[in-house]
Amino acid sequence: MGNTLTTMRPPAAPAPGRLDGCPAPAKLNLFLHVTGQRPDGYHLLQSAFRLLDWGDTLDFAVRGDGCIHRSNDLPGVPEDADLAVRAAQCLQRTSGCALGVDITVHKHLPMGGGLGGGSSDAATTLMALDRLWGLDLGHERLRETGLALGADVPFFIYGRDAFVEGIGESLQPLELPPAWYVVVAPGAGVPTARIFASPELTRNTPPVRVHGFTLSRTRNDLQPVACALYPEVAEALSWLGQFAPARMTGSGACVFAAVDSAAHAERIVGQCPARWRAWRASSLARHPMHGSEMM
Repeated sequence: MGNTLTTMRPPAAPAPGRLDGCPAPAKLNLFLHVTGQRPDGYHLLQSAFRLLDWGDTLDFAVRGDGCIHRSNDLPGVPEDADLAVRAAQCLQRTSGCALGVDITVHKHLPMGGGLGGGSSDAATTLMALDRLWGLDLGHERLRETGLALGADVPFFIYGRDAFVEGIGESLQPLELPPAWYVVVAPGAGVPTARIFASPELTRNTPPVRVHGFTLSRTRNDLQPVACALYPEVAEALSWLGQFAPARMTGSGACVFAAVDSAAHAERIVGQCPARWRAWRASSLARHPMHGSEMM
């Protein structure tokens, strides 16, 4: 079935001590190669990350008592495991800030979908609290803080399409033309750790160069593993592939295809099997938090 988009716009004009409607956009991995593995177990990656004009939104209200609290329930996500809460705790700890915050997470992105939802929520939390707590740390220090929370967090703070290497810390800007996408969630939640732990995962793909790489000569190394473990992913790829070349994003489970117009995307979304969810999404040139008074 189709779903209403939550488009990404800068947050509402801030009231004293609060920010509402802070956007946390989704991302696509246009490709994802595993080029090696470090002695500490972390995998070395190469990927082209693309922001989407669609995602979660978060509200923040400063507390003077130092407490960090999520104000709403999220099924399946305990407060102490929520990356937005953990991001606030990490920033409070590393900055020495005595203030706290109430966080409300309006969740629209599917969990375990490979769209970076939790990481994007964490990045938006860091950028919002940098402003609300009066820290003024800047992007570079926030990216360093974000990397401790997850490999995708620095990209969202970077805030534009990027060629990503290493464990997520090396980012180079990518100039990509605007595009429309169809994104399909086949209903499976794919744990990233399970995919990376698989002995079947390819871990020695030769590196590509940021200049001159073509999507036709790339792939998602995680896709075969996810398809073998979660047949729903393979089914969604097969269905979407009838309309345009389809690929899995991240560690799954969501799959996507680029199409030539919003109308074309809507037609495909309208044909999505009822057991799945599908969205039309457009590319996003810059993270909306960068376009506000936040940074």
